Amino acid sequence: MFRERVRRVIQPSAQENIDKLEKVVKEGNYYGAQQMYKSTSARYASAERYSDALNVLQSGACLQLDKAQITCGAELSLLFAETLAKSKVPYDEDTLDRVKKIFKKFPRLSVPQHLELADDDDLQKLSEAIAAAKTRVEGCSSFLKAAIKWSAEFGAHRYGSPELHDMLADYMYSESPEVDIGKVSFHFVRGKNPKKFASALVNFMGKCYPGEDDLAIVRAILMYLSMGNLRDANKLMDEVKMEVELKNLNFPSSELTQYVNYLLLTLQRDALPLFNMLRQTYKSSIDRESMFNELLDDIAEKFYGVRRRNPLEGIGDFFKVQVPYLYMVTKPGPSPFGLPVHAPVDPGREGISLYGLGQTSPHELEKSADKVFLSS
Repeated sequence: MFRERVRRVIQPSAQENIDKLEKVVKEGNYYGAQQMYKSTSARYASAERYSDALNVLQSGACLQLDKAQITCGAELSLLFAETLAKSKVPYDEDTLDRVKKIFKKFPRLSVPQHLELADDDDLQKLSEAIAAAKTRVEGCSSFLKAAIKWSAEFGAHRYGSPELHDMLADYMYSESPEVDIGKVSFHFVRGKNPKKFASALVNFMGKCYPGEDDLAIVRAILMYLSMGNLRDANKLMDEVKMEVELKNLNFPSSELTQYVNYLLLTLQRDALPLFNMLRQTYKSSIDRESMFNELLDDIAEKFYGVRRRNPLEGIGDFFKVQVPYLYMVTKPGPSPFGLPVHAPVDPGREGISLYGLGQTSPHELEKSADKVFLSS
C-alpha cells in the first residue's frame, strides 16, 4: 500500500511525459515513441487518471499523423476515442473539438492521375497510392466510428453525433480509392448537411457506372425517409436538382426517380392507400435493389404506423403445403399461426412438436379426424 502511494506521488506529470515523447518522435523513432505512448496512457488509465491518459493519446495521435505515420496515428486516435468511452466522458462541444483536432490531422491526398499504366514504375506508384489511401480511410473510419459510438452512449443523438457522421461520410467519399456510396450515404443521412451530401451525389454521378446514378439518389432519399426525416429528404432532392442544373448536367430520369418524387408528395399527407398503390405500380423499379423494399417497410411504419410483418407469419401456409396432416394443440401456449388451419390427417403418422418455432415450451399435439385447429 505504501509503495503504491509513493509510486503515485513520484509518477511524472502528463505534460512531462508529453514533452519527453515529443522529442522521441522528432528524433524519428516513431515505433519506439508509439510503444511509449501506449504504455504511458495505459498506466494513467489503470490509475484512473483518465484526463492525463487522454492528453497523452491526443498529443501522440496528432504528432504521429503530422509525421505521416498514419498507422501509428490512427492507432492512438482509436485509443483516444475508446478511452473517452471507458472513462465515461460526457459528450460536449469541448470534447467534440478534441476529436475534430485529431481528425483534421488525417491527411487528404489524391491518388495519382494520368499515369501510363503500361509503365511498370507508374503501375507501382498507383498500386502504392491506392494501398496508402485504403490505410488512411480504414484508420480514420475506425477512429470516427469509435467516437460516434462514444457520443451516442454519453449524450449526443441516439445515432451519435451528426457532426461526426458528416466528417466520416466526407472523408470516406473524398479519400476512398473505390467509393462505396451506400456506406457513405449511411453516415450522411445521420449527419446534418444535406447540401454537402447532394454535392457528393452529383459528383458520384460523373464517376459511377451507367444506371447507378438514379439508384444512388433514390437510396439516399429512402434512407432519410426510413428514419422519418422527410424534411432532409426533400432538401436533398432539391439540392441535387439545383446542383445538376448549375453544372449543366442531366438529372437521372427513370421510373425509379419518378416514383420517389411521387413518394415525397404522398408522405406529406395521410395517404396509406396511395403509398401502397405507388409501391405496387413501381414494383419492378423498386426491385432493382433488394434493400429498397426493407426501407419502404420502415417508411410505412414511420409515417403510417404499419407494423412490419412478423417473420413467423406464413409458417402455417408452409405446413399446409409441406405436411399432409396437422394436429390440434391441446395444451395452452402461444402459437405463431393464430388462425384455424384446415388440413387432411394421415392417421399413420406420428405427432410433431412446434417447439423451436417461437414457442416458450413444447406443445402436445393430438390428432383430429377431419380438420385441425392451432390454438392461440
